[in-house]
Amino acid sequence: MTDFATRAVSIAPGSAEGREKALAAFKAGDRLFSFLTKIAALTVLAMLGGIIISLVIGAWPAISAYGFDFLTTQRWAPNARPQPILGGLGPLYGTLVSSVIALLIAVPVGLGIAIFLTELCPQWLRRPVGVAIELLAGIPSIIYGMWGFFVLGPYLADSLIPGIIDAVEHIPVLNVIFAGPASNLSLFNASIVLAIMILPFITAISRDVFSTVPPVLKEAAYGLGCTTWEVVRNVVIPYTRVGVIGGIMLALGRALGETMAVTFVIGNAFRISSSIFAPSTTISAAIASEFAEASDLHQSALILLGLLLFVLTFFVLAAARLLLMRIERKQGS
Repeated sequence: MTDFATRAVSIAPGSAEGREKALAAFKAGDRLFSFLTKIAALTVLAMLGGIIISLVIGAWPAISAYGFDFLTTQRWAPNARPQPILGGLGPLYGTLVSSVIALLIAVPVGLGIAIFLTELCPQWLRRPVGVAIELLAGIPSIIYGMWGFFVLGPYLADSLIPGIIDAVEHIPVLNVIFAGPASNLSLFNASIVLAIMILPFITAISRDVFSTVPPVLKEAAYGLGCTTWEVVRNVVIPYTRVGVIGGIMLALGRALGETMAVTFVIGNAFRISSSIFAPSTTISAAIASEFAEASDLHQSALILLGLLLFVLTFFVLAAARLLLMRIERKQGS
């Protein structure tokens, strides 16, 4: 029993003075609780504001030197004279494209695993598969990077990528997107690693929200003669749409900011290529690979890249939140 409750009980309940003291004790506890929670919320806002301010201050020399041209220039020459030529278009392109490709791979696979676990999987197999998915989420990113560098990269370059290049050689557009030569380090390799890394997030969240569907809804659909696919498409997915989209956006945020695993396998090339089999770089990989040796304007440009990543992630998550609000409003109406 809390101190406030003890004090309240110790006072005679029948007297007006006792009731007033008990009420004052409860009000004091409520005010203290409200104050502590408000401090916690304001602390988060203060930390966020401090991060933004420090990034802007650190990036200001690069902003003053390059302005909007920083977003439209892909050349990255820190040793150029008399002034370094630094452009963020290459890392920005690599960040967006690698994340989109990773989502295109991970979303169907993750949703398929979640549907299998909730609708089709035998009871004895659910726990082993679920534990395996959770273990994937717990593997450090540097382990993914080393595996991608020593195992996945050589396999893709020797076996899979040459076959794709030969298959689309005479197909317009595709022969540009999937142009050779095959390489151990490429944007495609980084996207594969990212897809594997975000797969547990999509699967775990989708599995949890699929489990919230009332059994009576699925039983009614089965009673009408629907197949499992029809139940999933017409009952499970519409009922859990908000949660599924939230899980996908969480995975996208992870993909946008992933650093070490991508640095190992993407090739760290600042140029933009029309082929996804060419080396590239991302904002986080560029910062991780060059920040230790950077100084002056070069260092400021890397901080500016960090600010761009912060803004990009903020707008992506804000857009996702607006989309979820629209879906919730539409469902409510």
